[in-house]
Amino acid sequence: MMNINYRLGTLEDLNEINNLVHQAIKVMENNGIKQLDMIYPTQEDFINDIKAEQLYVGLSYEKLVVIYVLNQECDEEYKKGQWKDEEKTFYVIHRLCVNPLFQNKGIARITMEHIEKEANKKGAKAVRLDVFTENPYALKLYSNCGYSRVGTVEWRKGKFFLMEKYLQ
Repeated sequence: MMNINYRLGTLEDLNEINNLVHQAIKVMENNGIKQLDMIYPTQEDFINDIKAEQLYVGLSYEKLVVIYVLNQECDEEYKKGQWKDEEKTFYVIHRLCVNPLFQNKGIARITMEHIEKEANKKGAKAVRLDVFTENPYALKLYSNCGYSRVGTVEWRKGKFFLMEKYLQ
């Protein structure tokens, strides 16, 4: 199992974050997954995430292996979800992306476990996210991690499932 150290991302990480995401987009496109592009996510998204102290990086042996954003913000479309308990405190995962050089090594699963522990420490009772219906790898990951579908929404790229998991 790979040892990953997580910390808040900094503006100094920006070039490496952009490279990771651009490489991931190429791999996804090669696999027929047209989820991310030059319109989303942008460098400006990452700068805003960093300034808000919501973007995290995962490092293994000094290499950037994963990034994600964790906050309590969600798109208006999230109101369409049949959330189990609207009143419970929740966090939302955005822009989870594994460095293609380190994919298929369990990093996303390890990172999901880490995120859930961190959200729990912050008082969250649930973790929510949306997943592109045409990304079989992400669908399998979230299903295997115990996330349940609670709705479907349409965005520019197509259909996305709204998902959530209640924490212990």
